[in-house]
Amino acid sequence: MANAYEQLTDAELDAELARLEAQADETAARGLKLDMARGKPSPEQTALSRPMLDLVSSSTPLVDGDAIVDNYGTPEGLPSARRLAAQILGVDAKNVVVSGSSSLNLMHDLVAHAFVHGVGGCEPLCRQGEVKWLCPSPGYDRHFAVTASFGIKNVPVPMGEDGPDMDLVQDLVEGDPTVKGIWCVPKYANPTGVTYSDEVVRRFAGLRPAAPDFRIYWDNAYVVHCFEGRDDALLDIFAAIGKAGGSRLAYEFGSTAKVTFPSSGMAFVAADDEDIAEVKAAFAVERVSSEKFSQLAHPLFLHDLEGVREHMARHAAIVRPRFALVEQKLQEGLGGMGLARWTHPHGGYFVSFDGPEGSARRIVALMGELGVKLTPAGATWPYGRDPRDSNIRIAPTYPSLEDLGRALDVFVLAVRLACARMEGERRAR
Repeated sequence: MANAYEQLTDAELDAELARLEAQADETAARGLKLDMARGKPSPEQTALSRPMLDLVSSSTPLVDGDAIVDNYGTPEGLPSARRLAAQILGVDAKNVVVSGSSSLNLMHDLVAHAFVHGVGGCEPLCRQGEVKWLCPSPGYDRHFAVTASFGIKNVPVPMGEDGPDMDLVQDLVEGDPTVKGIWCVPKYANPTGVTYSDEVVRRFAGLRPAAPDFRIYWDNAYVVHCFEGRDDALLDIFAAIGKAGGSRLAYEFGSTAKVTFPSSGMAFVAADDEDIAEVKAAFAVERVSSEKFSQLAHPLFLHDLEGVREHMARHAAIVRPRFALVEQKLQEGLGGMGLARWTHPHGGYFVSFDGPEGSARRIVALMGELGVKLTPAGATWPYGRDPRDSNIRIAPTYPSLEDLGRALDVFVLAVRLACARMEGERRAR
């Protein structure tokens, strides 16, 4: 579709620019302070889990199977917490470690373990010279920051409508022994909302890496985070690996950060028998015990996978109208103009927006001037370098519906103004 501003005469474009500039001046004068920068649960969502705070008290039995809750021990996590985590991920509880409240922390720890000690008997990454990590992009900025912090070279891989470009992934993983890992958010991906197709998962499972210490970091952060009626089905990565005759290929991560409380949930990692034994041994050096009071509370509150799904249905009732409002505002303000495209997820926490090449930094800067904070342009690519400078991550969950509506009105204005200015500059050259 042609850019609507390209179709205007010079006089029409001048008039449109004047109108948009006046709107921007009026908006700036309002002194807005709105935030759509991170994908955080709203206060209404965290309130859903407040009853959990009443379930562990001075009268609660502080035992969990054979585990003692009020003393050291059980660094792999309480039995009930591991069972619940295993149900959420669809794996065997013996292959799960539950520790801390942040799955990103677990990912960092496993990258650090590979970097300092090595994986599967291989030389530590810090002694192997330049090593690389594949980064499906647009993707999750905090993933990219972890590997970059170790000096590992982040290599972008384009994301499609069914997952990463697997031809490129296979070529790099099977042809380059310096490639040691790949970041994946396989269900309702951050920020695109894509769920990897069965074929993509099977191709991951069938990889035969050139590096024996290569691992897929399968961050299943949104495994239970559907907000529409139909939940995407994601093929189980471990079952697919077994069917392909492989082993020691993936770590799968999850947490209850956006199920209960982001700061006080429980985080977990799963792996096959050999890898999980190595994970437990690595974690035992720094973990005498797990955070057992929070772990005890979660199974008491959520019970099992069915309880998780019922709880997440209450989340969905809060989240769904916010995503519907994003779709409504973008369609009303930008639909049919040929200026942008955006995703239409029915799970997860984000909408991925693409404007014209060279527009993202302009739009985000304009938003800041007009009183709305967004994730920095480029953040969805390694090192903050979006090659087209076009992608913006929209995070609609935290603001109230009223504030979200205001922020989206400003966003539409910023997109239109940035694009009109760009067309004016193009004509002036």
